[in-house]
Amino acid sequence: MENGIAKDGAFMFSDEELGEISGLRRGGDYIEVTCGCTSHRYGDAVGRLRVFVGGDLEISCECTPGCQEDKLTPAAFEKHSGRETARKWKSNVWVMVDGEKVPLSKTVLLKYYNKASKNANGSHKSHNGRPCHRDEFIRCTRCNKERRFRLRTKEECRVHHDALANCSWKCSDLPYDKITCETDEERASRKIYRGCSRSPTCNGCTSCVCFGCDICRFSDCSCQTCVDFTRNAET
Repeated sequence: MENGIAKDGAFMFSDEELGEISGLRRGGDYIEVTCGCTSHRYGDAVGRLRVFVGGDLEISCECTPGCQEDKLTPAAFEKHSGRETARKWKSNVWVMVDGEKVPLSKTVLLKYYNKASKNANGSHKSHNGRPCHRDEFIRCTRCNKERRFRLRTKEECRVHHDALANCSWKCSDLPYDKITCETDEERASRKIYRGCSRSPTCNGCTSCVCFGCDICRFSDCSCQTCVDFTRNAET
């Protein structure tokens, strides 16, 4: 049990909470439902959303029979669907409830995600209350320009985490900002500002450098860093 809630998909939500959500399946530590995102140009992209008790959200895309996109964040799924007004995945990604498309933000499915984000933001803040993760940069393998990653939320941390593990990462892989290889790189004078709450031009201190917390480590990731953190957290 954790905070009175069993770590079992069967106990994450009551039958009343889930109501008539389509495609419901309960797993060991998650539930899975049918989801989708609508593009005015391409129509509906359908997938399978897994909601984990730890707060992680993971989508396997089924937009076409041969689609290989798996374990997408909702923001990445939103971009993959071709949705024109991206960056609003809580409103743009939907589930079917009693035959109607209902945004995730209007369902109970974000309960654990919101709880995890709230706990992480509350437990890992600097002295003035801001999240302790500073901005990071990753270099595009195609144009060789550095791109900024803001790490204020669990979702943003996951985007950076996955990009860091991608040896062929490129500008077009960014799920949030509409950046291409033709977009100018940030000026050096701008890059020195990394979001530290103690000092705007900090090179790294205990207020802005995190060595692992619930917001930047992921229970569904198989990398050694996340596996070690998850194991230590459980002991």
